[in-house]
Amino acid sequence: MAFDLSRARRETPGCENVLHFNNAGAALMPHCVLDAVVNHLNLEAQIGGYEAAARAQESVERVYAAAAQLIGCEADEIAIIENATRAWDMAFYAIPFKPGDRILTAISEYASNYIAFLHVAQRTGAIIDVIPNDASGQVSLEALQNSIDDRVKLIAVTHVPTNGGLVNPAAAVGKIARDAGVLYLLDACQSVGQMPIDVNVIGCDMLSATGRKYLRGPRGTGFLYVRRPLIEQLEPPFLDLHAADWVAVNQYQIRSDARRFETWETNYAGKIGLGVAIDYARQWELTAIYARITALARQLRDQLMTLPNVVVQDLGEEQCGIVTFTVADKPSEQIKHTLSLSDINVSVSSLLYARLDMEVRGNLDFVRASVHYYNSEAEVDQFCRTLASIF
Repeated sequence: MAFDLSRARRETPGCENVLHFNNAGAALMPHCVLDAVVNHLNLEAQIGGYEAAARAQESVERVYAAAAQLIGCEADEIAIIENATRAWDMAFYAIPFKPGDRILTAISEYASNYIAFLHVAQRTGAIIDVIPNDASGQVSLEALQNSIDDRVKLIAVTHVPTNGGLVNPAAAVGKIARDAGVLYLLDACQSVGQMPIDVNVIGCDMLSATGRKYLRGPRGTGFLYVRRPLIEQLEPPFLDLHAADWVAVNQYQIRSDARRFETWETNYAGKIGLGVAIDYARQWELTAIYARITALARQLRDQLMTLPNVVVQDLGEEQCGIVTFTVADKPSEQIKHTLSLSDINVSVSSLLYARLDMEVRGNLDFVRASVHYYNSEAEVDQFCRTLASIF
């Protein structure tokens, strides 16, 4: 069936204002998400925050079922957390590392995650081992398999890295982790909402995601999945009266579901908006969304390759909606700024976001143009014409 682009753009108010190729940063919200957030904020202003939350309890609870349906798990395996980094942190810092424990990760790992590796390694004596890439630029499955021993405590990789179009082979990594009996933490910040995700197929024990990117939800929202048998084995790095009950003067009891990783105070408007965004994405169907996104990205890469002095920098056997490129002798920040003068949004992936990968590739930064299903083929043409005219 043909993708209903006119509907997608009609339901996205931002399409009237900008050519938005920064969806891996923060996508444009659809009307239904914007309305859900604004309506709840208005309700808070009219009757009070606590009272508004109580009145909207059904909508607040809906987000757990929506997220579970999105990734193929149960609602009690979902925690709603303020962003993907904090969701990832809550899982990672709950793992009891000891001296000599090995953390296996990939060259393309994101800065926030790697900083946490360094932090824990310095505190506990754990060891960080970086798995090399294969010839295509994705994490090498052979090298990962050969790195497994009885000291490996965790495999942690980013599904779709920040600085390129590659999609790491998450399910194949999951098989290696399951066969070895090793914990597997997947950063799915830029894959959830862009492509179909099933935690049972992937085989991850923990997964973190954000609302603001391909799910088209509000900023300041995210979620964490933790496989049910693992939940009670992981003690969150901090607790409050939501994560645990104060059952006696000198005793507390941590709750048994994934909400042990949450805190009591939360952004209720954002939480409701995230649930609406997930339901909206599922209306479009993730297979159709991903087919649309990858087709647009392919068109963009093909056209960029015809432009003089432009080099497309994407790696991997499977490539998604993130397209990275450089222009000879032109700083990426300058390109971003100049495009913004024509109401074209892109972002820049710098050395600071993925140092291991960028150092290996000899680059300081890339321009990152990330498409979504509401973008049009005409916008791809316009983007490339504008880029060619200014550089």
